[in-house]
Amino acid sequence: MAFFKAIATVGGFTLASRLMGFARDVLTAGFLGAGPVADAFFIALKLPNFFRRITAEGAFSVSFVPMFSKILVDEGPDEAKKFAEEAQAMMVAVLLPFTIVCMIAMPWVLYVIAPGVHCAVAPGAVCDPLRFDLAVSFSRITFPYILMMSLTALLGGVLNSFGKFAAFAAAPMFFNGILIIALLFGGTIFKTSGHALAWGLAAAGVAQFLWMMVNYRMIGYVLRLRRPVLTPRIRKLFNLMIPGALGAGAAQINLFIDMILASLLPVGSISFLYYADRLYQLPLGVIGVAIGTALLPMLSQAVKKGGGADGDPVKLLGLGFETGLVLSLPAAIGLIVIAGPIMSVLFERGEFSHTDSIQSSHALIAYAVGLPAYVLARVFSTAYFAREDTRTPVKFAITCAIINTLLALALISPLQHVGIALATGITAWVNLFLLMRGLHRKKHLDLPAHSVKRAGKILACGLIMAAVLWGMENYVVQGIGTGSTLHKALELAALVAAGGASYFTCLYVAGIFNRQTLKALFPKRKKQDTIETVQRIEEQ
Repeated sequence: MAFFKAIATVGGFTLASRLMGFARDVLTAGFLGAGPVADAFFIALKLPNFFRRITAEGAFSVSFVPMFSKILVDEGPDEAKKFAEEAQAMMVAVLLPFTIVCMIAMPWVLYVIAPGVHCAVAPGAVCDPLRFDLAVSFSRITFPYILMMSLTALLGGVLNSFGKFAAFAAAPMFFNGILIIALLFGGTIFKTSGHALAWGLAAAGVAQFLWMMVNYRMIGYVLRLRRPVLTPRIRKLFNLMIPGALGAGAAQINLFIDMILASLLPVGSISFLYYADRLYQLPLGVIGVAIGTALLPMLSQAVKKGGGADGDPVKLLGLGFETGLVLSLPAAIGLIVIAGPIMSVLFERGEFSHTDSIQSSHALIAYAVGLPAYVLARVFSTAYFAREDTRTPVKFAITCAIINTLLALALISPLQHVGIALATGITAWVNLFLLMRGLHRKKHLDLPAHSVKRAGKILACGLIMAAVLWGMENYVVQGIGTGSTLHKALELAALVAAGGASYFTCLYVAGIFNRQTLKALFPKRKKQDTIETVQRIEEQ
Protein backbone atom coordinates (compact mmCIF):
# COMPACT_ATOMS: atom_id res chain seq x y z
CA MET A 1 0.00 0.00 0.00
CA ALA A 2 2.75 2.46 0.95
CA PHE A 3 4.66 1.57 -2.23
CA PHE A 4 1.69 2.27 -4.50
CA LYS A 5 0.85 5.45 -2.60
CA ALA A 6 4.44 6.67 -3.02
CA ILE A 7 4.33 5.89 -6.75
CA ALA A 8 1.01 7.72 -7.08
CA THR A 9 2.40 10.76 -5.23
CA VAL A 10 5.64 11.00 -7.18
CA GLY A 11 4.01 10.01 -10.47
CA GLY A 12 1.16 12.48 -10.04
CA PHE A 13 3.41 15.48 -9.45
CA THR A 14 5.81 14.31 -12.16
CA LEU A 15 2.93 13.99 -14.61
CA ALA A 16 1.77 17.53 -13.79
CA SER A 17 5.32 18.78 -14.27
CA ARG A 18 5.75 16.93 -17.57
CA LEU A 19 2.47 18.32 -18.88
CA MET A 20 3.78 21.79 -18.06
CA GLY A 21 6.97 20.72 -19.81
CA PHE A 22 4.99 19.90 -22.93
CA ALA A 23 3.43 23.34 -22.84
CA ARG A 24 6.96 24.72 -22.59
CA ASP A 25 8.15 22.57 -25.51
CA VAL A 26 5.21 23.60 -27.67
CA LEU A 27 6.08 27.24 -27.05
CA THR A 28 9.77 26.54 -27.61
CA ALA A 29 9.03 24.89 -30.96
CA GLY A 30 6.88 27.84 -31.97
CA PHE A 31 9.42 30.47 -30.93
CA LEU A 32 12.68 28.72 -31.87
CA GLY A 33 11.75 25.98 -34.36
CA ALA A 34 14.67 23.68 -35.19
CA GLY A 35 17.32 26.20 -36.26
CA PRO A 36 20.67 27.40 -34.88
CA VAL A 37 19.21 29.25 -31.87
CA ALA A 38 17.23 26.14 -30.89
CA ASP A 39 20.27 23.88 -31.32
CA ALA A 40 22.37 26.26 -29.20
CA PHE A 41 19.83 26.38 -26.39
CA PHE A 42 19.34 22.61 -26.34
CA ILE A 43 23.10 22.17 -25.99
CA ALA A 44 23.07 24.68 -23.11
CA LEU A 45 20.14 22.80 -21.57
CA LYS A 46 21.66 19.34 -21.95
CA LEU A 47 25.08 20.27 -20.58
CA PRO A 48 24.13 21.09 -16.95
CA ASN A 49 21.32 18.52 -17.08
CA PHE A 50 23.82 15.83 -18.04
CA PHE A 51 26.06 16.57 -15.05
CA ARG A 52 23.04 17.09 -12.80
CA ARG A 53 21.54 13.70 -13.66
CA ILE A 54 24.86 12.01 -13.08
CA THR A 55 25.98 13.80 -9.89
CA ALA A 56 22.69 14.84 -8.30
CA GLU A 57 19.83 12.53 -9.27
CA GLY A 58 22.21 9.76 -10.30
CA ALA A 59 25.39 8.96 -8.43
CA PHE A 60 24.67 11.15 -5.41
CA SER A 61 21.06 10.11 -4.80
CA VAL A 62 21.60 6.38 -5.22
CA SER A 63 24.61 6.53 -2.90
CA PHE A 64 23.33 9.04 -0.35
CA VAL A 65 19.79 7.71 0.24
CA PRO A 66 20.81 4.14 1.28
CA MET A 67 23.54 5.53 3.59
CA PHE A 68 21.19 8.12 5.09
CA SER A 69 18.48 5.47 5.57
CA LYS A 70 20.92 3.15 7.34
CA ILE A 71 22.17 5.91 9.67
CA LEU A 72 18.57 6.96 10.35
CA VAL A 73 17.60 3.39 11.30
CA ASP A 74 20.77 2.46 13.22
CA GLU A 75 21.93 5.73 14.83
CA GLY A 76 18.90 8.03 14.87
CA PRO A 77 17.89 11.34 13.27
CA ASP A 78 20.65 13.47 14.85
CA GLU A 79 23.46 11.45 13.30
CA ALA A 80 21.55 11.32 10.01
CA LYS A 81 21.27 15.11 10.03
CA LYS A 82 24.99 15.44 10.75
CA PHE A 83 25.76 13.20 7.77
CA ALA A 84 23.52 15.33 5.52
CA GLU A 85 25.38 18.47 6.65
CA GLU A 86 28.74 16.85 5.92
CA ALA A 87 27.55 15.85 2.45
CA GLN A 88 26.24 19.36 1.79
CA ALA A 89 29.57 20.95 2.76
CA MET A 90 31.56 18.63 0.49
CA MET A 91 29.10 19.10 -2.37
CA VAL A 92 29.54 22.89 -2.30
CA ALA A 93 33.33 22.56 -1.97
CA VAL A 94 33.52 20.38 -5.09
CA LEU A 95 30.80 21.78 -7.36
CA LEU A 96 31.32 25.52 -6.83
CA PRO A 97 34.87 25.64 -8.25
CA PHE A 98 33.92 23.07 -10.90
CA THR A 99 31.08 25.35 -12.05
CA ILE A 100 33.30 28.43 -12.18
CA VAL A 101 36.04 26.66 -14.15
CA CYS A 102 33.56 25.25 -16.67
CA MET A 103 31.94 28.65 -17.21
CA ILE A 104 35.33 30.21 -17.95
CA ALA A 105 36.44 27.35 -20.19
CA MET A 106 33.09 26.89 -21.93
CA PRO A 107 34.39 27.21 -25.55
CA TRP A 108 36.80 24.34 -24.90
CA VAL A 109 34.12 22.35 -23.05
CA LEU A 110 31.92 22.56 -26.16
CA TYR A 111 34.77 21.24 -28.29
CA VAL A 112 34.42 18.04 -26.26
CA ILE A 113 30.66 17.66 -25.74
CA ALA A 114 29.43 19.12 -29.07
CA PRO A 115 32.41 19.34 -31.44
CA GLY A 116 30.27 19.66 -34.54
CA VAL A 117 29.00 23.13 -33.61
CA HIS A 118 32.41 24.67 -34.39
CA CYS A 119 33.36 25.39 -37.99
CA ALA A 120 36.94 24.23 -37.48
CA VAL A 121 35.63 20.75 -36.66
CA ALA A 122 32.62 20.59 -38.99
CA PRO A 123 33.22 22.84 -42.04
CA GLY A 124 30.90 23.15 -45.00
CA ALA A 125 27.12 22.82 -44.94
CA VAL A 126 27.07 21.69 -41.28
CA CYS A 127 28.95 24.77 -40.08
CA ASP A 128 27.03 27.68 -38.53
CA PRO A 129 29.19 30.18 -36.58
CA LEU A 130 26.12 31.70 -34.92
CA ARG A 131 25.22 28.33 -33.40
CA PHE A 132 28.61 28.00 -31.69
CA ASP A 133 28.65 31.57 -30.31
CA LEU A 134 25.15 31.22 -28.93
CA ALA A 135 25.90 27.79 -27.45
CA VAL A 136 28.86 29.23 -25.51
CA SER A 137 26.84 32.22 -24.29
CA PHE A 138 23.79 30.17 -23.28
CA SER A 139 25.87 27.45 -21.57
CA ARG A 140 27.69 29.98 -19.39
CA ILE A 141 24.33 31.27 -18.19
CA THR A 142 22.81 27.85 -17.53
CA PHE A 143 25.75 25.94 -16.03
CA PRO A 144 25.26 27.12 -12.37
CA TYR A 145 22.02 25.12 -12.51
CA ILE A 146 24.06 22.02 -11.66
CA LEU A 147 25.00 23.38 -8.21
CA MET A 148 21.46 24.44 -7.33
CA MET A 149 19.96 21.13 -8.42
CA SER A 150 22.60 19.07 -6.63
CA LEU A 151 21.72 20.82 -3.36
CA THR A 152 18.05 20.31 -4.18
CA ALA A 153 18.69 16.58 -4.70
CA LEU A 154 20.34 16.35 -1.27
CA LEU A 155 17.31 17.88 0.44
CA GLY A 156 15.01 15.69 -1.64
CA GLY A 157 16.89 12.55 -0.61
CA VAL A 158 16.41 13.41 3.07
CA LEU A 159 12.70 14.10 2.63
CA ASN A 160 12.19 10.89 0.64
CA SER A 161 13.89 8.89 3.41
CA PHE A 162 11.23 10.20 5.80
CA GLY A 163 8.49 9.12 3.38
CA LYS A 164 7.83 12.70 2.24
CA PHE A 165 7.86 12.37 -1.56
CA ALA A 166 5.60 15.24 -2.65
CA ALA A 167 7.96 18.24 -2.27
CA PHE A 168 10.81 16.86 -4.38
CA ALA A 169 8.39 15.50 -6.99
CA ALA A 170 6.72 18.92 -7.27
CA ALA A 171 9.99 20.88 -7.60
CA PRO A 172 10.25 20.51 -11.43
CA MET A 173 6.96 22.39 -11.76
CA PHE A 174 8.89 25.54 -10.84
CA PHE A 175 11.36 24.77 -13.61
CA ASN A 176 8.73 24.48 -16.32
CA GLY A 177 6.64 27.34 -15.01
CA ILE A 178 9.54 29.79 -15.00
CA LEU A 179 10.67 28.77 -18.50
CA ILE A 180 7.12 29.25 -19.83
CA ILE A 181 7.08 32.76 -18.35
CA ALA A 182 10.51 33.43 -19.87
CA LEU A 183 9.26 32.42 -23.32
CA LEU A 184 6.05 34.44 -23.13
CA PHE A 185 7.49 37.63 -21.70
CA GLY A 186 11.28 37.44 -22.01
CA GLY A 187 11.38 38.21 -25.74
CA THR A 188 10.89 41.92 -25.08
CA ILE A 189 13.63 42.00 -22.44
CA PHE A 190 16.37 39.79 -23.88
CA LYS A 191 18.05 39.72 -27.26
CA THR A 192 16.43 36.44 -28.36
CA SER A 193 14.01 33.90 -26.95
CA GLY A 194 17.04 31.63 -26.51
CA HIS A 195 18.61 34.16 -24.13
CA ALA A 196 15.33 34.42 -22.22
CA LEU A 197 15.20 30.63 -21.82
CA ALA A 198 18.81 30.45 -20.65
CA TRP A 199 18.27 33.04 -17.91
CA GLY A 200 14.96 31.40 -17.03
CA LEU A 201 16.73 28.07 -16.51
CA ALA A 202 19.23 29.66 -14.13
CA ALA A 203 16.40 31.28 -12.16
CA ALA A 204 14.51 27.97 -12.05
CA GLY A 205 17.44 26.28 -10.32
CA VAL A 206 17.39 28.87 -7.54
CA ALA A 207 13.59 28.63 -7.19
CA GLN A 208 13.65 24.83 -6.82
CA PHE A 209 16.35 25.01 -4.14
CA LEU A 210 14.40 27.59 -2.14
CA TRP A 211 11.23 25.46 -2.44
CA MET A 212 13.05 22.45 -0.99
CA MET A 213 14.51 24.56 1.82
CA VAL A 214 11.01 25.60 2.88
CA ASN A 215 9.77 21.99 2.91
CA TYR A 216 12.93 20.81 4.64
CA ARG A 217 12.34 23.19 7.51
CA MET A 218 8.76 21.91 7.83
CA ILE A 219 10.01 18.52 9.06
CA GLY A 220 12.03 20.24 11.78
CA TYR A 221 15.43 19.98 10.12
CA VAL A 222 17.76 22.91 9.53
CA LEU A 223 21.06 22.11 7.86
CA ARG A 224 23.83 24.31 9.21
CA LEU A 225 26.89 25.13 7.18
CA ARG A 226 29.93 23.03 8.03
CA ARG A 227 33.54 23.15 7.00
CA PRO A 228 34.11 20.43 4.39
CA VAL A 229 35.94 17.48 5.96
CA LEU A 230 36.69 14.04 4.52
CA THR A 231 35.12 12.06 7.34
CA PRO A 232 34.92 8.25 7.09
CA ARG A 233 31.27 8.53 6.05
CA ILE A 234 32.06 11.07 3.32
CA ARG A 235 34.90 8.85 2.08
CA LYS A 236 32.45 5.97 1.87
CA LEU A 237 29.97 8.20 0.04
CA PHE A 238 32.63 9.14 -2.52
CA ASN A 239 33.61 5.50 -2.93
CA LEU A 240 29.99 4.69 -3.75
CA MET A 241 29.53 7.75 -5.97
CA ILE A 242 32.56 7.28 -8.23
CA PRO A 243 31.28 4.08 -9.87
CA GLY A 244 27.70 5.23 -9.41
CA ALA A 245 28.38 8.22 -11.67
CA LEU A 246 28.48 5.72 -14.53
CA GLY A 247 26.22 3.02 -13.12
CA ALA A 248 23.27 5.33 -12.46
CA GLY A 249 23.95 7.48 -15.49
CA ALA A 250 24.18 4.87 -18.26
CA ALA A 251 21.24 6.37 -20.13
CA GLN A 252 22.65 9.87 -19.70
CA ILE A 253 26.02 8.80 -21.07
CA ASN A 254 24.24 7.41 -24.12
CA LEU A 255 22.35 10.68 -24.61
CA PHE A 256 25.62 12.55 -24.20
CA ILE A 257 27.15 10.50 -27.02
CA ASP A 258 24.02 11.17 -29.07
CA MET A 259 24.60 14.92 -28.83
CA ILE A 260 28.25 14.66 -29.86
CA LEU A 261 27.32 12.67 -32.97
CA ALA A 262 24.25 14.79 -33.76
CA SER A 263 26.38 17.95 -33.68
CA LEU A 264 28.23 16.52 -36.70
CA LEU A 265 24.98 16.18 -38.70
CA PRO A 266 23.10 18.96 -40.54
CA VAL A 267 21.64 21.85 -38.52
CA GLY A 268 18.39 20.78 -36.87
CA SER A 269 19.47 17.24 -36.00
CA ILE A 270 20.08 18.15 -32.34
CA SER A 271 16.62 19.69 -32.21
CA PHE A 272 14.95 16.64 -33.80
CA LEU A 273 16.49 14.41 -31.15
CA TYR A 274 15.57 16.88 -28.40
CA TYR A 275 11.85 16.99 -29.25
CA ALA A 276 11.73 13.20 -29.59
CA ASP A 277 13.59 12.81 -26.31
CA ARG A 278 11.14 15.10 -24.53
CA LEU A 279 8.20 12.95 -25.59
CA TYR A 280 9.66 9.63 -24.56
CA GLN A 281 10.96 11.19 -21.32
CA LEU A 282 7.34 11.77 -20.25
CA PRO A 283 6.52 8.12 -19.48
CA LEU A 284 10.11 7.49 -18.42
CA GLY A 285 9.86 10.32 -15.89
CA VAL A 286 6.35 9.62 -14.68
CA ILE A 287 6.78 5.84 -14.44
CA GLY A 288 10.48 5.10 -14.15
CA VAL A 289 11.41 7.97 -11.85
CA ALA A 290 8.30 7.46 -9.71
CA ILE A 291 8.97 3.75 -9.18
CA GLY A 292 12.70 4.22 -8.65
CA THR A 293 12.20 7.13 -6.22
CA ALA A 294 9.60 5.25 -4.19
CA LEU A 295 11.45 1.94 -4.28
CA LEU A 296 14.96 3.04 -3.25
CA PRO A 297 14.32 4.19 0.37
CA MET A 298 11.82 1.35 0.98
CA LEU A 299 14.15 -1.28 -0.42
CA SER A 300 17.14 0.22 1.40
CA GLN A 301 15.37 0.08 4.76
CA ALA A 302 14.06 -3.45 4.04
CA VAL A 303 17.60 -4.63 3.33
CA LYS A 304 19.02 -2.85 6.40
CA LYS A 305 16.42 -4.52 8.62
CA GLY A 306 17.70 -7.94 7.57
CA GLY A 307 15.25 -9.08 4.92
CA GLY A 308 16.56 -12.22 3.23
CA ALA A 309 16.44 -13.33 -0.37
CA ASP A 310 12.90 -14.57 0.08
CA GLY A 311 11.72 -11.69 2.22
CA ASP A 312 10.49 -8.16 1.69
CA PRO A 313 13.31 -6.96 -0.63
CA VAL A 314 12.52 -9.51 -3.33
CA LYS A 315 8.78 -8.95 -2.95
CA LEU A 316 9.27 -5.21 -3.37
CA LEU A 317 11.48 -5.78 -6.40
CA GLY A 318 8.95 -8.11 -8.00
CA LEU A 319 6.22 -5.57 -7.39
CA GLY A 320 8.33 -2.88 -9.02
CA PHE A 321 8.96 -5.13 -12.04
CA GLU A 322 5.27 -5.84 -12.66
CA THR A 323 4.27 -2.23 -12.10
CA GLY A 324 6.98 -0.94 -14.43
CA LEU A 325 6.02 -3.35 -17.21
CA VAL A 326 2.27 -2.68 -16.90
CA LEU A 327 2.77 1.08 -17.20
CA SER A 328 5.71 1.37 -19.61
CA LEU A 329 4.54 -1.09 -22.29
CA PRO A 330 1.44 0.85 -23.45
CA ALA A 331 3.43 4.09 -23.42
CA ALA A 332 6.08 2.58 -25.71
CA ILE A 333 3.49 1.07 -28.05
CA GLY A 334 1.59 4.35 -28.30
CA LEU A 335 4.73 6.36 -29.08
CA ILE A 336 5.75 3.86 -31.77
CA VAL A 337 2.40 3.35 -33.53
CA ILE A 338 1.14 6.94 -33.52
CA ALA A 339 4.43 8.89 -33.35
CA GLY A 340 3.51 10.96 -36.42
CA PRO A 341 0.16 12.24 -35.14
CA ILE A 342 1.61 12.93 -31.69
CA MET A 343 4.47 15.03 -33.03
CA SER A 344 2.23 16.85 -35.51
CA VAL A 345 -0.40 17.82 -32.93
CA LEU A 346 2.04 18.89 -30.23
CA PHE A 347 4.70 20.79 -32.15
CA GLU A 348 3.78 21.49 -35.79
CA ARG A 349 3.18 25.24 -35.75
CA GLY A 350 5.07 28.51 -36.03
CA GLU A 351 8.75 27.91 -36.84
CA PHE A 352 8.33 24.12 -36.50
CA SER A 353 7.51 22.82 -39.99
CA HIS A 354 5.85 19.62 -41.22
CA THR A 355 9.27 18.33 -42.30
CA ASP A 356 10.60 18.96 -38.78
CA SER A 357 7.63 17.01 -37.42
CA ILE A 358 8.33 14.00 -39.66
CA GLN A 359 12.04 13.94 -38.83
CA SER A 360 11.35 14.19 -35.10
CA SER A 361 8.69 11.45 -35.20
CA HIS A 362 11.16 9.03 -36.77
CA ALA A 363 13.56 9.65 -33.88
CA LEU A 364 10.70 9.21 -31.41
CA ILE A 365 9.91 5.73 -32.76
CA ALA A 366 13.55 4.72 -32.41
CA TYR A 367 13.79 6.02 -28.83
CA ALA A 368 10.49 4.39 -27.82
CA VAL A 369 11.82 0.95 -28.77
CA GLY A 370 13.88 1.03 -25.57
CA LEU A 371 11.33 2.66 -23.26
CA PRO A 372 10.22 -0.47 -21.29
CA ALA A 373 13.87 -1.42 -20.84
CA TYR A 374 14.72 2.05 -19.48
CA VAL A 375 11.90 1.86 -16.92
CA LEU A 376 12.69 -1.69 -15.80
CA ALA A 377 16.40 -0.89 -15.62
CA ARG A 378 15.57 1.81 -13.06
CA VAL A 379 13.74 -0.82 -11.03
CA PHE A 380 16.51 -3.41 -11.08
CA SER A 381 19.38 -0.96 -10.61
CA THR A 382 17.66 0.05 -7.36
CA ALA A 383 18.34 -3.46 -6.01
CA TYR A 384 22.08 -2.81 -6.35
CA PHE A 385 21.97 0.69 -4.88
CA ALA A 386 19.86 -0.40 -1.90
CA ARG A 387 22.70 -2.79 -0.99
CA GLU A 388 25.27 -0.01 -1.46
CA ASP A 389 26.61 -1.79 -4.54
CA THR A 390 27.37 0.89 -7.10
CA ARG A 391 30.34 -0.93 -8.60
CA THR A 392 28.49 -3.73 -10.39
CA PRO A 393 26.27 -1.41 -12.47
CA VAL A 394 29.34 0.57 -13.60
CA LYS A 395 30.64 -2.51 -15.40
CA PHE A 396 27.35 -2.73 -17.26
CA ALA A 397 27.39 1.02 -17.95
CA ILE A 398 30.82 0.86 -19.57
CA THR A 399 29.75 -2.09 -21.71
CA CYS A 400 26.57 -0.31 -22.78
CA ALA A 401 28.35 2.96 -23.54
CA ILE A 402 30.71 1.12 -25.87
CA ILE A 403 27.85 -0.77 -27.53
CA ASN A 404 25.83 2.42 -27.93
CA THR A 405 28.73 4.25 -29.55
CA LEU A 406 29.50 1.41 -31.98
CA LEU A 407 25.84 1.02 -32.93
CA ALA A 408 25.40 4.76 -33.43
CA LEU A 409 28.50 4.95 -35.63
CA ALA A 410 27.22 1.99 -37.66
CA LEU A 411 23.69 3.39 -38.05
CA ILE A 412 24.37 7.12 -38.44
CA SER A 413 25.40 6.89 -42.09
CA PRO A 414 22.26 5.18 -43.43
CA LEU A 415 19.76 6.59 -40.91
CA GLN A 416 21.27 9.96 -39.85
CA HIS A 417 19.81 11.17 -36.52
CA VAL A 418 17.35 8.24 -36.42
CA GLY A 419 20.31 5.84 -36.26
CA ILE A 420 21.57 7.65 -33.15
CA ALA A 421 18.20 7.27 -31.42
CA LEU A 422 17.83 3.63 -32.45
CA ALA A 423 21.27 2.77 -31.06
CA THR A 424 20.23 4.26 -27.71
CA GLY A 425 16.98 2.26 -27.68
CA ILE A 426 18.72 -1.03 -28.44
CA THR A 427 21.38 -0.38 -25.80
CA ALA A 428 18.67 0.02 -23.17
CA TRP A 429 17.70 -3.64 -23.61
CA VAL A 430 21.33 -4.73 -23.30
CA ASN A 431 21.63 -2.80 -20.03
CA LEU A 432 18.44 -4.37 -18.66
CA PHE A 433 19.62 -7.88 -19.53
CA LEU A 434 22.94 -7.32 -17.76
CA LEU A 435 21.25 -5.91 -14.64
CA MET A 436 18.81 -8.82 -14.37
CA ARG A 437 21.49 -11.44 -14.98
CA GLY A 438 23.72 -9.88 -12.32
CA LEU A 439 20.94 -9.89 -9.73
CA HIS A 440 20.07 -13.49 -10.54
CA ARG A 441 23.67 -14.59 -10.06
CA LYS A 442 23.79 -12.80 -6.69
CA LYS A 443 20.51 -14.53 -5.77
CA HIS A 444 18.86 -11.16 -5.21
CA LEU A 445 16.31 -11.73 -7.95
CA ASP A 446 14.26 -14.87 -8.39
CA LEU A 447 10.99 -13.91 -10.03
CA PRO A 448 8.29 -16.47 -9.18
CA ALA A 449 6.46 -18.36 -11.91
CA HIS A 450 3.30 -16.31 -11.46
CA SER A 451 5.22 -13.07 -12.19
CA VAL A 452 6.57 -14.54 -15.43
CA LYS A 453 3.08 -15.68 -16.37
CA ARG A 454 1.64 -12.24 -15.61
CA ALA A 455 4.37 -10.65 -17.72
CA GLY A 456 3.27 -12.81 -20.66
CA LYS A 457 -0.33 -11.66 -20.22
CA ILE A 458 0.80 -8.03 -20.08
CA LEU A 459 2.71 -8.44 -23.36
CA ALA A 460 -0.35 -10.01 -25.00
CA CYS A 461 -2.48 -7.05 -23.90
CA GLY A 462 0.12 -4.72 -25.37
CA LEU A 463 -0.10 -6.44 -28.76
CA ILE A 464 -3.89 -6.09 -28.71
CA MET A 465 -3.50 -2.39 -27.97
CA ALA A 466 -1.05 -2.01 -30.87
CA ALA A 467 -3.52 -3.66 -33.27
CA VAL A 468 -6.34 -1.36 -32.09
CA LEU A 469 -4.20 1.76 -32.52
CA TRP A 470 -3.01 0.71 -35.97
CA GLY A 471 -6.55 -0.06 -37.12
CA MET A 472 -7.94 3.18 -35.71
CA GLU A 473 -5.22 5.31 -37.34
CA ASN A 474 -5.45 3.67 -40.78
CA TYR A 475 -9.18 2.95 -41.12
CA VAL A 476 -11.12 5.14 -38.67
CA VAL A 477 -9.12 8.32 -37.99
CA GLN A 478 -7.51 9.23 -41.30
CA GLY A 479 -5.75 12.40 -42.39
CA ILE A 480 -4.85 13.46 -38.84
CA GLY A 481 -2.13 15.68 -40.27
CA THR A 482 -4.73 17.93 -41.91
CA GLY A 483 -7.40 20.28 -40.60
CA SER A 484 -7.34 22.69 -37.68
CA THR A 485 -5.26 22.19 -34.57
CA LEU A 486 -8.41 21.46 -32.56
CA HIS A 487 -9.57 18.88 -35.10
CA LYS A 488 -6.18 17.13 -35.06
CA ALA A 489 -6.08 17.22 -31.26
CA LEU A 490 -9.53 15.60 -31.00
CA GLU A 491 -8.51 12.85 -33.41
CA LEU A 492 -5.33 12.18 -31.44
CA ALA A 493 -7.34 12.09 -28.21
CA ALA A 494 -9.64 9.49 -29.79
CA LEU A 495 -6.64 7.34 -30.70
CA VAL A 496 -5.18 7.57 -27.19
CA ALA A 497 -8.54 6.81 -25.58
CA ALA A 498 -9.14 3.79 -27.80
CA GLY A 499 -5.65 2.42 -27.16
CA GLY A 500 -5.86 2.96 -23.41
CA ALA A 501 -9.34 1.48 -23.14
CA SER A 502 -8.38 -1.66 -25.08
CA TYR A 503 -5.22 -2.18 -23.01
CA PHE A 504 -6.73 -1.77 -19.55
CA THR A 505 -9.84 -3.73 -20.51
CA CYS A 506 -7.56 -6.56 -21.56
CA LEU A 507 -5.63 -6.29 -18.29
CA TYR A 508 -8.89 -6.48 -16.35
CA VAL A 509 -10.05 -9.56 -18.26
CA ALA A 510 -6.63 -11.18 -17.73
CA GLY A 511 -6.81 -10.53 -13.98
CA ILE A 512 -3.86 -8.13 -13.90
CA PHE A 513 -5.88 -5.04 -13.10
CA ASN A 514 -8.78 -5.23 -10.60
CA ARG A 515 -10.49 -3.43 -7.73
CA GLN A 516 -7.73 -4.34 -5.30
CA THR A 517 -5.24 -2.62 -7.61
CA LEU A 518 -7.31 0.56 -7.55
CA LYS A 519 -7.51 0.48 -3.76
CA ALA A 520 -3.74 0.08 -3.58
CA LEU A 521 -3.15 2.97 -5.97
CA PHE A 522 -5.54 5.31 -4.15
CA PRO A 523 -5.49 4.39 -0.45
CA LYS A 524 -7.38 6.37 2.14
CA ARG A 525 -5.30 9.13 3.60
CA LYS A 526 -4.02 8.58 7.12
CA LYS A 527 -2.55 11.22 9.37
CA GLN A 528 1.11 10.46 9.84
CA ASP A 529 3.25 13.01 11.52
CA THR A 530 6.93 13.07 10.73
CA ILE A 531 7.85 13.09 14.43
CA GLU A 532 5.96 9.80 14.91
CA THR A 533 7.85 8.34 11.95
CA VAL A 534 11.18 9.29 13.51
CA GLN A 535 10.09 7.82 16.85
CA ARG A 536 9.18 4.49 15.20
CA ILE A 537 12.57 4.40 13.50
CA GLU A 538 14.30 5.01 16.84
CA GLU A 539 12.27 2.24 18.48
CA GLN A 540 13.29 -0.20 15.76
